[in-house]
Amino acid sequence: MVQLHTPLPLTIIVVAVAAALVGLIIERFGLRPLQNSVRIAPLLATIGISFVLDQLVMLTFSPNPRALPSQLPDVRFQIGGGTIGPLDLLIAGVGITSALLLFVFLRYSKLGWAVRATAQDRDAAMQMGVDVNRVNQAVFGIAAALGGVSGMLVGMYYNQIDTAMSLQATLKGVVAEVVGGAGNVPGAVIGSLLLGLVESYGVAVFGTSYRNLFAFLLLVVVLVLRPNGLFASARQAPPEPLTGTFIAPSRPVRIPRWALLVAAAAFAILPLFPVSFYVLQTLINAWLLGMLALSLTLVAGTIGQVSLGHAALLAIGAYTSALLSLSFAVPVGLAIIGGGLMSAALGTALISPSFRLRGHYVSIATLAIGEIVSLVILNWESVTRGPIGISGIPPLSLFGYDLVSPSSVYWFSLAVMVVLALLQARLLGSHLGRSFRAIRDDDIAARAYGLSLNRYKSLAFIFGGFAAGVSGGIAAHLYSYINHETFNTQQSILALTVVILGGLGNVVGAIVGSVALVGLPELFRIAAEYRILIYGIVLLLLVRFRPQGLLGTM
Repeated sequence: MVQLHTPLPLTIIVVAVAAALVGLIIERFGLRPLQNSVRIAPLLATIGISFVLDQLVMLTFSPNPRALPSQLPDVRFQIGGGTIGPLDLLIAGVGITSALLLFVFLRYSKLGWAVRATAQDRDAAMQMGVDVNRVNQAVFGIAAALGGVSGMLVGMYYNQIDTAMSLQATLKGVVAEVVGGAGNVPGAVIGSLLLGLVESYGVAVFGTSYRNLFAFLLLVVVLVLRPNGLFASARQAPPEPLTGTFIAPSRPVRIPRWALLVAAAAFAILPLFPVSFYVLQTLINAWLLGMLALSLTLVAGTIGQVSLGHAALLAIGAYTSALLSLSFAVPVGLAIIGGGLMSAALGTALISPSFRLRGHYVSIATLAIGEIVSLVILNWESVTRGPIGISGIPPLSLFGYDLVSPSSVYWFSLAVMVVLALLQARLLGSHLGRSFRAIRDDDIAARAYGLSLNRYKSLAFIFGGFAAGVSGGIAAHLYSYINHETFNTQQSILALTVVILGGLGNVVGAIVGSVALVGLPELFRIAAEYRILIYGIVLLLLVRFRPQGLLGTM
């Protein structure tokens, strides 16, 4: 619209209408078919949709930043010790006007009453004659329009836009919404102001690199102390658990033991044949992802704690192993084990405050904690070397022998993954595994039978954190260089996609999903730039047509 030199009011209207249409399409084709699916399905579907939209925008307009100049006069007015410009006034005016209109709509219109009724109890609203599909359409249309206008104003404020801004903008919106209280319009406004103040004071005292750290710390504190938000009504019911509807009912595919042995032997002897380095490197990446998937399938699939920040465990293990081997001359094998132990201990300690949360707030909390770990790594320069990262990490070695050939690295990573898989299978077959599944299926009933929920959740994260930490440690010595961006949110979502693909709680499924999701895109190098798009589409198709995964849930 800037290139067409359209007037600013017309640009705002066009952006709002276009965004609203996208929202309507998402609701109709992405989420409405999931109305009768498991309760975790809409959350997973929106993650997949966000991946698809991000990649489509990137492929259409290129990932390079684009200028978005403001059409307003470039003047500033002195007010006290600060200044304010026309763009600041426009942003404030649009925000306040939107909040007032939304408040009046929800409080005084019949459609607004229907929206609130559907949010409180969809089934009861349907019984009272509310057309919930029409309500959902209205909500997504309004929300998408507001999001589109907001994105335009953010771009005008920073004078540029790029395809990477969506994730951080979404996370900030989630922070403001949770802090203020879900469904509370005044709370959302005040939560946004509080978030802005916290970030501003954090930047003023510590520097710009701490901006997001304070935002996510605020989110975690509010989630732990007041999950419904600071300004939620005292009569508002606490969030419901995902009890009994977390995993799609299915009969898992039982693979004969002899078939598993044959498959393991085939992969073990593969380097003895004339295969390319590229194939071995692809499978090494699959084994590393398989270790992370084993960790996540235990936490999300077996005990029901959906983690969207699992890459933080990779980072903790990688940095611990790298620092132990570089700074303290610890043998690489022991350093990797140390990384696993540190990831298990520190990861469990960080995530433990979220054990008292329910519903989707668990996923939000783990996502925030994952971002906090990345930002701490970025800013703790005396230990992690900050944005420079750690280079010169020693290569993999075992009993004093460096593993430098592709085949030796392949065998080492495969052996570690198989050992972790066997240990986890043994764990799931024990009374601990049965207790984990009991908590996942119905935590209230499990508590009534005397199970300590926090204790068993801690045990699950300890076992899962060790596997993820070992994977991160191996990756650090394989890459020889890591920084705060090496293990990001995309890897957490990729691991979740793998777990769903194989089947939640399914050990063999986690490995099969890793090979499938890493190997298939690599077979078609022409599709390399579409990798993330493929992941998003796979996640959407799985949630829609095969939520139990390829091998079924357990």
